[in-house]
Amino acid sequence: MTPSRDISRLIEIMAALRTPVTGCPWDLEQNFATIAPYTIEEAYEVVEAISRGDLDDLCEELGDLLLQVVFHAHMASEQNAFAFGDVVEAITRKMIRRHPHVFADKEGNLASSHVKEVWDRIKAEEKAERAARRPPQEVPSHKSLLSGVKPGQPALTRAMELQRKASTVGFDWNDPRAVLAKIREEADEIEAALDRDDSEGLAEETGDLMFALVNLARHVDADPEAALRATNAKFERRFGFIERALEAQGRTLEQASLAEMDALWNAAKSEEKSAAPAERSNQASG
Repeated sequence: MTPSRDISRLIEIMAALRTPVTGCPWDLEQNFATIAPYTIEEAYEVVEAISRGDLDDLCEELGDLLLQVVFHAHMASEQNAFAFGDVVEAITRKMIRRHPHVFADKEGNLASSHVKEVWDRIKAEEKAERAARRPPQEVPSHKSLLSGVKPGQPALTRAMELQRKASTVGFDWNDPRAVLAKIREEADEIEAALDRDDSEGLAEETGDLMFALVNLARHVDADPEAALRATNAKFERRFGFIERALEAQGRTLEQASLAEMDALWNAAKSEEKSAAPAERSNQASG
């Protein structure tokens, strides 16, 4: 099997990986549910490559994401549900339908301000058509305000969207401090679950705390995903400081006590804080 620019070669490779007996044991064990986390991971890696401005890496990460599409499509074809070609046909049909100002004359030339309006109208029509095709038992008996919030979004993003939807009808706090009080309440409930040694309760209460933290982020106009990414980067910087400091002493992480690592963490924190005013001053003068 040789590499190729033709999508059919990637489809052939996936078919070979999923062929019983001769295929890859790991690939053969997978199903939609087990592959889904990798699909999300690859999408995030695409975003991460974009944030770095690394186009070479973006090319590779887009390939990894494309593999996920091929993987899911092949598993569906094994169940005679649909194949990769059906996926391509569905999205091309959708794009043509949603851009009548480009692919059809009936809408004429639209100003950019009207394009989203047309897109949203056609999207709503498609959603109604899909609902009409579902068996009666799959049609929800209750139309919720929250129905439009996509279930497949990352949890942090979806929590933000659920809260935003609810706030449109006044189901919201008016003061970030009220959200902060809710966060303290959730933390107390986690402590109570710890006292009870309640593992299920701990998971639930931790989720409640995270939901409340997203709510606080929304009230202070912070993107929770971006905020967490920044904190991840900060953690990596400070942990790297610990590693470098220990290496300079000829020691490893395993040889250091928690107290020593904590002291180095605080040293990294102090160093960052002292550097921050100088950076702001340079930015202002620039």
